[in-house]
Amino acid sequence: MIEDKEQLQPETFSPFQMENSALVYVNGQKNVIMGDEEEPILKECRRRFILFPIRYPDIWDAYKKAQASFWTAEEIDLSKDRYDWDQKLNNDERHFLSYILAFFAGSDGIVNENLNERFATEVQVAEVRCFYGFQAMMENVHSETYSLLIDAYIKDPTERERLFDAINSVPSIKQKADWALKWISDTQSTFAERLVAFATVEGVFFSGAFASIFWLKKRGLLPGLTFSNELISRDEGMHTEFACLLFQHLIRRPHSDTIQEIVKEAVSIEQGFLTDSLPVSLIGMNSALMCQYIEFVADRLLVGLGSEKVYNSANPFDFMEMISLEGKTNFFEKRVSEYSLAMVDHSSAQNKSSKLFTVDDEF
Repeated sequence: MIEDKEQLQPETFSPFQMENSALVYVNGQKNVIMGDEEEPILKECRRRFILFPIRYPDIWDAYKKAQASFWTAEEIDLSKDRYDWDQKLNNDERHFLSYILAFFAGSDGIVNENLNERFATEVQVAEVRCFYGFQAMMENVHSETYSLLIDAYIKDPTERERLFDAINSVPSIKQKADWALKWISDTQSTFAERLVAFATVEGVFFSGAFASIFWLKKRGLLPGLTFSNELISRDEGMHTEFACLLFQHLIRRPHSDTIQEIVKEAVSIEQGFLTDSLPVSLIGMNSALMCQYIEFVADRLLVGLGSEKVYNSANPFDFMEMISLEGKTNFFEKRVSEYSLAMVDHSSAQNKSSKLFTVDDEF
């Protein structure tokens, strides 16, 4: 069932609206739920071609924040990583990290396909399109970085090709990819439901992998990988936060039960992946702890989407406290790698007049 800010009676709808709407029963009464075509941010409007004046300052600020965080794969120094990979990791650790990198190598391309094929064409708000356009570029940088990491670490051509093709050849990774891909081709679910699904892809499917690499940083290993992980996890955190922000702008939102069902399905898949990729216990890291961590981040996402927690699991990793979205320290606001383009103003365009330098100022 869908929650709406306003329930409208059938007779208030045109034939076109009735065709593109759903009938539901609320408190025993038949009601019509508007289709996605009537959602304000999805409703076709010629204003989508014009950026100013900014109508959604919070969305614009999110775009400017992302813009200020841009980086490129050339800035990642992998010169010391190969020695750590060959000499300081054992076979179980290399197996685990190979699976992590294999998932990442294809996942950003899937996110981009959704942005290009669905979200960026469906949303009719210029500020949102700005963010999605920049997100797509960031995902390209992430994809290039993970491909370079696999190239640097995996020297056997057959194994390297297997990892590059993992979304097809490794069952637990394929299951994650297939789950994300099904939402791209889904023509029955609402935009809001698909927004929740891809917030879950970036907020849940990516979180276990990020945690595993932060675990390496705690041990002082693979500095190139761990630095790129700081940057990429920051970026993906911004993307997840943006999905939650955009969700709050929707009138037609899924019922909390539907949101929880989507997230729980993804959690189950992610826990299966972690059990498969981490078959043995490593120092300070095992599949049980990772599965608990996934429940923790899933609850965090649910709260961000205005839903109730499902798992009430504690964060089992002390080294991950710094990227918790809860508490006084927010990793995506105060991060270890303060990499930001200094000349980009994050503030809303509506507030720029007070910050411009002019020769009329009194000093």
